[in-house]
Formats: sequence, structure tokens, C-alpha cells
Amino acid sequence: MSDLLRQIKEDVDNVVAEWIKRDDLKEGDVFVIGCSTSEVAGKDIGTSGSDEIAEILFNSFQQLNKKRNVHLVYQCCEHLNRALVMEKSTQKQHDLTEVTVVPVRDAGGSMSTYAYRHFTDAVVVEDVKADAGIDIGGTMIGMHLHQVAVPIRFEKRQIGSAQITLARTRPKLIGGARAQYEM
Repeated sequence: MSDLLRQIKEDVDNVVAEWIKRDDLKEGDVFVIGCSTSEVAGKDIGTSGSDEIAEILFNSFQQLNKKRNVHLVYQCCEHLNRALVMEKSTQKQHDLTEVTVVPVRDAGGSMSTYAYRHFTDAVVVEDVKADAGIDIGGTMIGMHLHQVAVPIRFEKRQIGSAQITLARTRPKLIGGARAQYEM
């Protein structure tokens, strides 16, 4: 394994460990992952997709599923309108509409393509409202998060060369001066 791949594995393992340590993820939550493997490798988004990097990231993120029992969802690139790859069981449980497309490196991106090939029973849907997520390399996951998204700061601020942005969600606070939010 090259030094770059070793560094990427260490970076993502640290981020996943911090997610597991935090109390933001609950069993059954939907966790969206947007990722440019090109950006992780230090290249411009969409120019140098990497199956090797996707494999490292996919395997590390599987720990969120194993330790927190969350549903992992991978966002495709803009060539597939940022559709999402997930397990069919997640699609069924959340009553999401499946679409007919198979992500490939040049239309979907390396990360979603890897997930599609390695999930047990992968499907693609157009949209989801996730409970939390990570944006690796500026892939714009915000459209797939519930309102209200709350940014999270982790000790680790990048994976490889890619900046990361993390978020969890919370219910909207509604009401006026008389409203109470805690019992």
C-alpha cells in the first residue's frame, strides 16, 4: 500500500472512530456520504476517480453500520443528479422510490460505483432525507439532509487532500415566545 493510501486509511479511520464515539448517530439513522475520490487524492473533483480510494473509504464507513447500526447511503455525482446508492432494505424501510440506473465512474463517480458493486443488494433512489452525513471534497450533500442541518467540527478536518464537512440534523424549533423545547 502506498503512503498516500495509508494516510487516507488513517484519516478516514480517525473520522469514523470520532463519529462512533459521539452520540450523534442513533440506531436506524440514515447517514449520507458524498465523496470525491479525486479530491481525496489531491486532484480536481471529477478528474481522477479511484477504486482503490473508494475501497478504503467504503470499508471504513462500514464500521458505522456495524457499531451504530446506521443505514449508509452514497451520493452519486451531478451526472446522475446526485442520486443515491443504498441497500434495498434501506430503500424499502424508508419507502423510497427506486430509479433505474447503474452508477459508473464517469456517471456516478468512483465512490458510488464501488458502493453499488459491494452492497449486498444495491439500489439507486433519487432522494433521501438523512439524519447525518459527511461531505468529502465539496460534493454538496446538503440537499439530502433533514432540516435542520447542524454542522459538526471534528478534530480531523480532511481525508487525504480533501476537506470534509460533517453534519447532523435536529427537528425544527417552532413557536414563539411561549414555546418550550425541553420538558
